[in-house]
Amino acid sequence: MNTYSPSQHQFTPAHCDRHFNRIAYGAMQLAGPHVWGPPKDRGAAVAVLREAIELGINHIDTSDFYGPHVTNQLIREALHPYRDDLTIVTKIGFLRGADQSWMPAAAPAQLRAAVHSNLSNLGLDALDVVNFRAPGLEGADGSSIGEAVEVLAALKKEGLVRHVGLSNVDARQVAEAQGITAIVCVQNHYNLVHRGDDALIDTLAAQGIAYVPFFPLGGFSPLQSSTLNQVAAAMDANPMQVALAWLLQRAPNILVIPGTSSVAHLRENVAAGALRLDEAALQALGAM
Repeated sequence: MNTYSPSQHQFTPAHCDRHFNRIAYGAMQLAGPHVWGPPKDRGAAVAVLREAIELGINHIDTSDFYGPHVTNQLIREALHPYRDDLTIVTKIGFLRGADQSWMPAAAPAQLRAAVHSNLSNLGLDALDVVNFRAPGLEGADGSSIGEAVEVLAALKKEGLVRHVGLSNVDARQVAEAQGITAIVCVQNHYNLVHRGDDALIDTLAAQGIAYVPFFPLGGFSPLQSSTLNQVAAAMDANPMQVALAWLLQRAPNILVIPGTSSVAHLRENVAAGALRLDEAALQALGAM
């Protein structure tokens, strides 16, 4: 298989001064089981982060509610002081309960506390991009997010946040947020078989706004499909690489953030950038 050079596949969101290599790294899997507690092998987690940078990745997705605090502390241990071209994108809007539950935390004081917690654990004076993770555990719930976005807009004016993004939102919520401040990215659940955001992706692409699918490989249970397996076999690739390649060809504003705790899997994910699906493969996959 050909090697992948991330520098050949960049996207610069509107209103943003950073170039994003389109294959990034999602840090969620660096925490322990169920995104809770420390990893089984801290040294291996640090090695994955350092390898990601060596492979040309310049965009890491994280949150202080992963662990909680675990992934941000690992990122700081592995990579601080950070390279000038590295963009760290974090999320706020939820907290973890002592029972490992995920609890909405969108009150203004909670959002401000979350920004300061991310700053402290990452060792930063300002956060590159902060996504407000809107309420709704099963997807966007359609509620107003104006108050939360106004808090982020204020933090942006204060210099603690450089750019604002959204997560787990629908088109109406995006429009509401854009009436308050510039939005540089939207992070939602999307992949080969979870296609509800097709129209939103195209709208954002026309505006130069990045779309970042979480669970790009299906979720905690990886995609399983005979069609995916057949396309992968024909391309001498594995199914997950094909799923990532499909996302990269779906729209030019899509940035992928596959996560892994394995250096070998990280290299496979990055190599997906070298795949080019032909029209027959795209049609087969599109019909899944």
